[in-house]
Amino acid sequence: MVDLSPQALTAVALRDALAAGELSARDAADHFLSVIEARNKHLGAFIAVTAEQAMADASTADNLRSKLRREGRLSELPLLHGVPLAFKDLTDVAGVPTTHGSAALEHKPAPEDGALAATLRGQGAISLGKTQVPEFGLTAYSENRIAPPSRNPHSLSRSSGGSSGGSAAAVAAGMVPFAPGTDGGGSIRIPAGACGLMGLKPGRGVVPSGASAGDAAKLVVAGPLARTAADAALLMDALVPREQAPDGGYLANVDHAPMPLKVGVSLDSPWAGVFPFEVEQEALDALARGIKLLEEAGHRVAEAEVRYDNRYPEAFTAAWTAGVGNARIAPQREALLTPLTRTFRRRAQQRSALKVNEALGFLRQFEHDTIAQYAEWDVILMPTLAQTPRPIGWFTGGGHSSEPWPSEWAGDADEDYRRQCEYAPWSSMVNVCGLPAISIPVFLTESGLPMGIQLIGKMGSELQLLQLAAILEAFQ
Repeated sequence: MVDLSPQALTAVALRDALAAGELSARDAADHFLSVIEARNKHLGAFIAVTAEQAMADASTADNLRSKLRREGRLSELPLLHGVPLAFKDLTDVAGVPTTHGSAALEHKPAPEDGALAATLRGQGAISLGKTQVPEFGLTAYSENRIAPPSRNPHSLSRSSGGSSGGSAAAVAAGMVPFAPGTDGGGSIRIPAGACGLMGLKPGRGVVPSGASAGDAAKLVVAGPLARTAADAALLMDALVPREQAPDGGYLANVDHAPMPLKVGVSLDSPWAGVFPFEVEQEALDALARGIKLLEEAGHRVAEAEVRYDNRYPEAFTAAWTAGVGNARIAPQREALLTPLTRTFRRRAQQRSALKVNEALGFLRQFEHDTIAQYAEWDVILMPTLAQTPRPIGWFTGGGHSSEPWPSEWAGDADEDYRRQCEYAPWSSMVNVCGLPAISIPVFLTESGLPMGIQLIGKMGSELQLLQLAAILEAFQ
C-alpha cells in the first residue's frame, strides 16, 4: 500500500511508484481529486476541476503501461507517467475554458492545448483542472470577479500570492504534488514565498513552452512550484528539452553540492525611488536565516552594492501592461474589468507605440547595466518578499475576506499597484534581466506564516540554484 500523504510521498517518489506499477494512475488521480474535493471549498485554489477527463486520461495511462510491460518496453514510459498536476487559468487546456481570471471575457472551451499544457501532458502528466489567477495574471494576489479568492493554506485569511497563486495553494495544501507556474514579474516566486514552496523562475528561453504571445519585453517564463528541490528538478526535466538540459538532467544532479560561491546580499530595489518601502522584521529574519544556512554550507556572503536606474518603474509598467491594452474585449464588457485592469488598459491604449518602444529600449539597457553589476557575484541574495503574506482584500482596499466575493471593489488602481510593488520589490527586475532566480522557504513567523529568500543566479545557473535549494532544505 503506497502512502499518498504529502509528508510521505514527494512528486519524485510518486513518479517512481507509478512507473514501477506500485500505484495505478487511476488510484493516484482519484486520491488527489478527493483531496481537492475536501479542501478546495476552503482555499479557492481550483477554479475548475476536470475529474471526468482526468480519470479517462489516467485509464489511458494505465493501459499504456500495461502494453509497454507486455512488450518489454517499460523504458519508453514518459517521464511524468500518470503524475497529477494542474495548470493556472492563463494556460489553454483542450476542452476547458480559459477565463484569464476575467469576467469581461467569454469563457469558451479551448480548442487545443497551449504549449505548456502540450509539453507536460506529452510527458505523461494528468491534468486535474485549472487554478485561480488574478485578471490577466497582472497582480501579486490571486483575486478576481469570477470566483472566490485563492487563500493561503498556512492562514486562510491571507493571500496565496499571484499570479500563480491558485497553483501554489494547491501544491502547499497537497492537492497536487507539484505544478507549473508562469512568471513575468514574480508570478512563480511571489506565491512560492507566500506559501512556503520552492519556486524557480528559469532564465529567458530555457523553457521554450513558457513564452507568452504578445510579450514584447520577453518577460514571461514557465517554471516549477514544488515542496522540495528534487521535485522542482523533476519538473524542470519535463519542461526543458533534453539537448538543453545539464548532462544527465536536473534531478540526477540536484544533490551534488556546488563549489563554494560568492553571495552578494542586497536590499536595493529599482522601485524604491517611486515607492519607498520598509522591509518587515519577518523578512529580515528570513534573510538572516538564509545567510546563516549559506555560510554553514561553505559559501561566502557579503553585502553587495547595486544601483538601479530610477527610470525603471515607468518603463517596466509600460512594457508589463502593453498586452492588456491590446486584449480583445467587447466595449460593452469593459465595465466588468477590475479597477486595476481597467485603469492600466486605458493608459496602455493611450500610450503611443513610440513610447512603448522607448520603454523596451530602456529595459534592454537596464538589463545590460544590472547584469554588469551582478557579475561580481555568483549569486545575489535578498528576501523573496518585503512583507508577510498579505490579508485577502488588502491590495484592492476591499474587505472581501469571506464569500461571496465582491462585484464591486473598493480602493483605486494606483494604490493597489503601489502596495504590490512594496510587497514584492525584488522580483520584476529579474524578469527584465532574463536571469534565473529561485525562492526558497527558510523561516516561519511566530504565527506560522512562511517566509523565504530569493537567490538570483547567472544565466544558465538553474541547476546551481536548485542545488543550493537542496542544501538549504537539508540543513533545516
